[in-house]
Amino acid sequence: MHTLHIVSKSPTHPRFRECLGMVSPEDAVLLTGNGVVALSDSRVSLPLNLYALSDDMAARAVEQTSHPCTPIGFDTMVDMTLQAQRIISW
Repeated sequence: MHTLHIVSKSPTHPRFRECLGMVSPEDAVLLTGNGVVALSDSRVSLPLNLYALSDDMAARAVEQTSHPCTPIGFDTMVDMTLQAQRIISW
């Protein structure tokens, strides 16, 4: 993974759209906080290498319905940050 994009903004926030425009095929996107709401919005086009914090999904009652993603815990998030060459928090 080249860049890990950590997105905590909701899909309506301008930074969310800005992030999606910067993602390359070798990057990964991790949805946290209000970013997980994008999983239930079929109007949002999300990348293939998509992950979401399972605790944030549960807190917002978001189920994995509109987009395929891998739910992860905090331990996996830490591992991902160690593997990434660069991290951008949106």
